[in-house]
Amino acid sequence: MSPVARIERAAALLGDIAARDVPLAPMTTYRVGGAAALMARPRTIDDLHTIAEALAVCELPVLVVGKGSNLLVADSGFGGIAVSLAHLSGLVSNASAMQYCVEGDRVVASASAWLPQLARRLVGEALTGFEWAVGVPGSIGGAVRMNAGGHGSDIQACLVDVHLFDLLADSIGWLDADRLGLRFRGSDIASHQVVLEARIQLAAGDRDVSQTELDEVVRWRRERQPGGQNAGSVFVNPIPGELAAGELIEQVGLRGHRLGSASVSDKHANFIQGSDGGSASDVLALIELVRDRVAAETGFVLRSEVRLVGFPDAPFEDEVGVTL
Repeated sequence: MSPVARIERAAALLGDIAARDVPLAPMTTYRVGGAAALMARPRTIDDLHTIAEALAVCELPVLVVGKGSNLLVADSGFGGIAVSLAHLSGLVSNASAMQYCVEGDRVVASASAWLPQLARRLVGEALTGFEWAVGVPGSIGGAVRMNAGGHGSDIQACLVDVHLFDLLADSIGWLDADRLGLRFRGSDIASHQVVLEARIQLAAGDRDVSQTELDEVVRWRRERQPGGQNAGSVFVNPIPGELAAGELIEQVGLRGHRLGSASVSDKHANFIQGSDGGSASDVLALIELVRDRVAAETGFVLRSEVRLVGFPDAPFEDEVGVTL
């Protein structure tokens, strides 16, 4: 089957679950890039089984889209099935309109729950241990997949287990956190594995103390990090806690450097900014320029936190995944 025929067949199998040629740029914080050949919006677990069946027949790549805060989509788009969980129901956390439910000092949160909002809600529940997440503009699902963190903590520190749907195996189950291969800004969760929910362990806290900590995180980020079209820190710190990627980028003189429609931020050198009407190709070219210059002049080879989607020379990096 040709790529076009695969898309046509998948569209027929998915029916009203999916739409054709849906722009992905508005679903990412870079706000650049092309469209998904198919965008699936499952509402039930049965819909996920339908997507799994379509993938088995059509053998298309799959992309799970959360808040898009670490995605850079190629200008040519994504020639597979993108999956959004924004409307998925039938989960434990959907008992709450806020996309989470509290079980004592444990919380089950939907994959689509937005981290800053969830952090604020949990402070309101007098729970502590998640304040750091107010500064991470992503979803719970994305946080688990990349072990997001900041301000001395990360999702691994509180994660108990994850409700996972494997679209290739067409299977679903809960996995303990220690089976996910969590590491600094990474995990073994593959592109075809969909985080549905996460259970996190917190502790009883003091609302006022937690609110003060949360406000400090927000203040720190506003003072030191730029807004606008970016995906947060582009590169993983080569020696966490000791040597920051931004320091190396400044050292080689690239703070503020512009390449086409993309630029290294003047405010924080580990942020690369896109622009209205800009291109994903410019962003990627600047990422590569920064990485190459830092390697040549310092010897440190920086690892990018940005997930590249639809670039022919940048395939998904983690197709092995974890076993349910």
